[in-house]
Amino acid sequence: MITAGDFRKGITFVINGEPHVVIDFQHVKPGKGAAFVRTKYKNIITGATREEAFNPNDKFDNAQIDTKTMQYLYNDGELYYFMDNTTYEQVPLDASKVSEAIKYIRENDMATIRFYDGMAFDVQAPNFVDLKVIETEPGIKGDTATNVTKPATVETGTVIQVPIFIEEGEKIQIDTRKGEYLGRSKE
Repeated sequence: MITAGDFRKGITFVINGEPHVVIDFQHVKPGKGAAFVRTKYKNIITGATREEAFNPNDKFDNAQIDTKTMQYLYNDGELYYFMDNTTYEQVPLDASKVSEAIKYIRENDMATIRFYDGMAFDVQAPNFVDLKVIETEPGIKGDTATNVTKPATVETGTVIQVPIFIEEGEKIQIDTRKGEYLGRSKE
């Protein structure tokens, strides 16, 4: 059990029989009346967000979230297939569950899959990935202005803003949480 007074970002709880995660919260102590916790939370399964005020003593069940590191195998046009490397069990997921992560995952790469009650609901790419630039405009010699960027398409098809000195064929490191260029790959 968890109380609303214990809410923090990332805490998972069950309300109305469905799992939710706290996105944002604020403990409010008005001059008059009782204190309350203003909470913004997201339904883990449907993705719907909601804002609500709770009494700090309101109790909720913890939502048990399991995570597994799985290998991305392939996409058949509709579903994305991931495999557990210990049991060789394959899990097909639709595009809505992999939409953000798949931008940074190549076939045979590892990803973290989150499960609630045995059902996969979210795919997370590693925080940092090294991907090859397959298409970008050539840099202009003599252009030395700082923080000048250009679009570059990486091998997964995602477009990232990179400095002008990056050329086609180079491997770059990307922060998948923000979708930003970090530097040249050290591989």
